[in-house]
Amino acid sequence: MSVEGWRSALVLGGIRSGKSEFAESLVSKASVVRYVATGRSNGDDPEWAARIQAHRERRPGSWVTEEVGPDPAQLVELIAGAEPEETLLVDDLGGWVTGRLPEGGHPDALADAVRRCRARLVVVSPEVGLSLVPTTKVGRAFADALGEANRAVAEASDAVALVVAGQPSWLRLQDATQRPVDLPEVIAPPPAAPATNGVNPDVLDVLTAPTMSLPVVATGLVIQPGMDLPMPDEYAGPQATDRLATLDIAGAGLGELAEVVSFAAGTQGVAVPAPWESVRVLLLQGDHDGGAAAGTTAGESTRRADAARAGEGALARLAAAAGASLQVVAAPAAAPMEEGPTLADDEVESALRYGWRLAEEAVDSGVDLIVLAACGTGTEAAAAAVLAAGAGAEPSTVLSRVVQPGGRIDDAAWMTRCAAVRDAMHRTRELPRGAKDVLAQLAGGDIAIATGVLLGATARRTPVLLDGPVGVAAAIVSRDLAGQARHWCLLPDHGRNPAVKLAADVLGLQPLLDLRLDLGEGATSLAALPLLRAALKLAAALPAHPEPEVAAS
Repeated sequence: MSVEGWRSALVLGGIRSGKSEFAESLVSKASVVRYVATGRSNGDDPEWAARIQAHRERRPGSWVTEEVGPDPAQLVELIAGAEPEETLLVDDLGGWVTGRLPEGGHPDALADAVRRCRARLVVVSPEVGLSLVPTTKVGRAFADALGEANRAVAEASDAVALVVAGQPSWLRLQDATQRPVDLPEVIAPPPAAPATNGVNPDVLDVLTAPTMSLPVVATGLVIQPGMDLPMPDEYAGPQATDRLATLDIAGAGLGELAEVVSFAAGTQGVAVPAPWESVRVLLLQGDHDGGAAAGTTAGESTRRADAARAGEGALARLAAAAGASLQVVAAPAAAPMEEGPTLADDEVESALRYGWRLAEEAVDSGVDLIVLAACGTGTEAAAAAVLAAGAGAEPSTVLSRVVQPGGRIDDAAWMTRCAAVRDAMHRTRELPRGAKDVLAQLAGGDIAIATGVLLGATARRTPVLLDGPVGVAAAIVSRDLAGQARHWCLLPDHGRNPAVKLAADVLGLQPLLDLRLDLGEGATSLAALPLLRAALKLAAALPAHPEPEVAAS
């Protein structure tokens, strides 16, 4: 069971109810979890030691366990001091209350820490309100203190769940989107309404939201080469493919769309994957100065970003039709690649962490699919430079022709772009070619943020749709940081873009379709999304083909 919108949750349940397992499932997509243990080890009690050991063995190896001491204030300080990118699981309040006895008192400080906590927080606690009143004085004191703590923490939490016999029920769910965050606001999809003459402008209106400049994210997150991030389930995909062959379909089956079922099964870890319901489109607006932008109109990317906020243009209209939220993200402009570094080293670090956080915020709000989109100028030349550095491509073979409004081919602009990439490659010929070096010397802010998004989505086990030069360039760069990232990417169509086609070959991403659309990066994914969803819905809903009856001889 999963719900959306919460950032802090209290999970209640009786002894052996499954409350801890359910709480752990709520944070299972987090790459790293700080597991805060309140129970004290007792070497004289083998049964209690066995319980603690069972909890330890159930936790993933990437989780960090912290034991709070007998001082109740330690837990309060830990929760209050948690950073926004962290995930905390406290198990459980019973141990914390034991440390407060016999003084007891109201748990106001703990409730206030939960209310102000900036991290993702799940607190587990025994529910004592359904049992008999204890017959001993100390038992009554414990039940009273724990009951008060449960009520206070429940009031301070966004969500409260009760687990009975392994079955969770949500008692309270409060929208946490009003919590202040340092990210651009989300443009929510509008409600559907009847169309007039095939077009209804009201359906396509979206809320106007400001786009914030790239902040310096002060976090402890370290993004470095060789990170060990999750892989999709290696068994669920083949199981889903085998199951498709048994479905009651009149024709030969889903064809190439069988791949999307296998992909979704692996990312969800089940043989019957659910269709994607909550989709977030991240529109990256980042310009590249110098020869990379030859043939483009000044201010074009700003115009397109403003149009997206207003619900205009192909991307916003397709997002509205798909019920997807749209978030416009401003990346720092990239300096001319032929003259020097496109970004400073500290800008690269901030951009990577910012992209990671964008993915985490999306997943925390319930998003189960991210679509990468871009509208910057000069992005194709930047992607060509990344492919030249990371895949040995010849720039002229991966740079599309420059097409001006009205369909006019601008060969002079194309040659200027090729020259810019050639000069950039010559300038950096003796420099290191690590992931961060490529981002700083050649790629720019939009590709750096996109790389962070891919890594953050991978860490949170969330798939990403790619269909343009920024997305595939980010995927190429991400190989040196975490090779697992490409396995969470799906390429609906290459759109006849030579850079996308080559990157797909290098990454092993087989395009599902050949629609030959050129609607702008991200728009092709949204155009294909209804078809991808239809394949998942059919795979989940169709029954198995009935066994043929054998006539009696």
